[in-house]
Amino acid sequence: MTDIITDSELTCPECKHKELLEMPTDACLWFHECTVCKILLKPLKGDCCVFCSYGSVPCPPIQESGSCSSCGG
Repeated sequence: MTDIITDSELTCPECKHKELLEMPTDACLWFHECTVCKILLKPLKGDCCVFCSYGSVPCPPIQESGSCSSCGG
């Protein structure tokens, strides 16, 4: 079994600012406001959360099983 990584670097698609965040292990983060340009990041179509769309590491449920039971993704 692979260790779950809980830190992911989100990259804003608007201003390219990078921010290291700790991912929740029991829920999806559907929205995140960029601390620089204030754009509201939302998951891309087909992704369960902002980490899967803009992060350096996918969310813990995706890492663990390839699907996300907390949101049905």
